[in-house]
Amino acid sequence: MARASSSSIFVHIEERKLWVSLPFQGFVVAIALFCLCFVPVNASASARQYPQPSHKLRFGRNGEFKILQVADMHYADGVTTPCEDVLPSQVQGCSDLNTTAFIHRMIEAEKPDFIVFTGDNIYGFDSKDSAKSMDAAFAPAITAGIPWAAVLGNHDQEGTLSREGVMKHIVGLEHTLSQFNPIGVHAIDGFGNYDLQVGGVEGSKFVNKSILNLYFLDSGDYSTVPAIPGYGWIKPSQQLWFQRTSAKLRRAYMSPPMAQKSSAPGLVYFHIPLPEVASFDSSNFTGVKQEGISSASVNSGFFTTLVEAGDVKAVFTGHDHINDFCGQLTGIQLCYAGGFGYHAYGKAGWSRRARVVLASLEKTEGGNWGAVKSIKTWKRLDDQHLTAIDAEVLWSKHSAGTRRRKHTNGGAA
Repeated sequence: MARASSSSIFVHIEERKLWVSLPFQGFVVAIALFCLCFVPVNASASARQYPQPSHKLRFGRNGEFKILQVADMHYADGVTTPCEDVLPSQVQGCSDLNTTAFIHRMIEAEKPDFIVFTGDNIYGFDSKDSAKSMDAAFAPAITAGIPWAAVLGNHDQEGTLSREGVMKHIVGLEHTLSQFNPIGVHAIDGFGNYDLQVGGVEGSKFVNKSILNLYFLDSGDYSTVPAIPGYGWIKPSQQLWFQRTSAKLRRAYMSPPMAQKSSAPGLVYFHIPLPEVASFDSSNFTGVKQEGISSASVNSGFFTTLVEAGDVKAVFTGHDHINDFCGQLTGIQLCYAGGFGYHAYGKAGWSRRARVVLASLEKTEGGNWGAVKSIKTWKRLDDQHLTAIDAEVLWSKHSAGTRRRKHTNGGAA
C-alpha cells in the first residue's frame, strides 16, 4: 500500500464521536416528541440559486450501474495531517494523502459510474481552511471526471465554514450532482436534501424513465433541542419532502410509456444511522459490528416512512467507522460502508474500506434491456490486493434479499 513520502509525526488524537446515553423516562420521551414538531426550518430561498444539474445518470450499455460509497474521509490539511489508529509500522509518513491514494485505487479498480460521499467528508476541527480541505478531499472524483454527490456529516461544519457554507461550496465543484436543497420546496430542514434519477440504457424502451431512484438527506449534526442530547435526526419537513418525491417518482414509473406494475427501486444515502440499526446482531447481518450504534437518542420515525413509501430497498450510512455490516429489516437493507479515511478513528490492523453497489438490468424478450433485476453489494479493503469481501444480493426483483459471506480477490459479482 502506497504511503506518503513526507515524514509526518503520528499524533494520536483522542477525538471520538459523542457517545450518548439517554434514559428513556416518560417525561423525556414526551418532551422529545413535542419538540420534534418545533425544530428550526431553513428557508429554501438559497436553494433556488442552484439549478438542477444537467448531467443525466444512466445505466451503461452493459446493463449495469455501479456506485462507490466513500464514508468518513475526515480530510483536513493533506500531507501534514497524521493518520489515526494504524499499526506502528504504518505511522511514518501516513497522512490524508493515504485517503486520497485509496480513492484513486478504488476508482481504477471498480470504474464506478457514480461516487457518493456520505458525510464527515472533512474534519473541520483540524482543517485550517474548510474550502481547501474539501477541494482536496473530492479531488480524485473531480480529476477522474466521474459524477459524484455528497451529503453532510456531523464534523463537516466545524471549521472555517458553516454547515450552509460547506454545502454551498460542494455544489459549486466540478462534476458534482449535489444539490443545496430541493428546487421549489419552500422550507426544509438541513442542507443537501435532494434526489437523483438513473435512466435506462440509451436506445432501450426505458431510456426516458428513471428506473433507479437515489435519495440524499441531511441527517444533521447535533441536537438543537436542549431536552434531547446527542446527534441530530431527519426532521418532519425532510420526511414530507421524501414522501412526496417518492410518490411522484412512483406515479411516473407506473405511467405510460412502458407503464410498470410497481415502483422503481430506491436507494437512500445519509450520514447518521437510524436507531433501528441497533436491532441487528451477528445472526442477521453480513459484515462486522465492533462499536455501538451512534444514532440519535430519539426516533423520528423515518424508517417507518421509508417502509410506507414502498420503493426503498437499501439505506447506506457512515458515522460508526468500525461497523461495516448490512442487515435487512422489514424488507429494507440497512448498510454501513465502514470507515474510509485515515484521519478518522478506526482500528489498528483493520483495513480502511469502501462499499460498492451494483444495480443490474433484466433482459427483455426482444433482447433489449429492461427494468432493474438485482442490486448487489460488496466492500473492498485498502490492502495490497484491494481485497473484495462480503458479497451479497441486497434485493432481487423476483425474490427477497439473500445473504452470503464471501471473500474474493477479484470483482464480487
